[in-house]
Amino acid sequence: MATLPFALSGGIWLLYWFGFNLSVATGVGFIALAGVSAEFGVIMLLYLRNAWHARLDSGRSGDPALLEAIREGAVLRVRPKVMTVAVIIAGLLPILWGGGAGSEVMKRIAAPMVGGMITAPLMSMLVLPAAYWLMRRQRTQKVRAPQEI
Repeated sequence: MATLPFALSGGIWLLYWFGFNLSVATGVGFIALAGVSAEFGVIMLLYLRNAWHARLDSGRSGDPALLEAIREGAVLRVRPKVMTVAVIIAGLLPILWGGGAGSEVMKRIAAPMVGGMITAPLMSMLVLPAAYWLMRRQRTQKVRAPQEI
């Protein structure tokens, strides 16, 4: 859920840039954006967790193994995430630039999605691994501390 504010901020910025007001149509766009953004975060955390547990199962622990697991988990998500973002943006840009019957409503649905697809991947690729490292590092230090005494 941590990816939602960053994705929503991208949608809000693009609405501001186009001069669109908040409406039911933009709300629909934000709901779709929230679903994709939450999926980005959940899948990224799943890959980070699996890479970390693979290190633990092989008997490796500590900060170097944690950093290595985070790099591996994050890198495995780069290509699928880029492909997802590219397909979503490529599908919505014609709607965003199009004209004709119904285009005013469709533009307002597509704008939050396009704006959020610019910022959501940045959050999930840069901030989530760093936050995972900070949280997991604290847990590994708490677990190791009693054993060292």
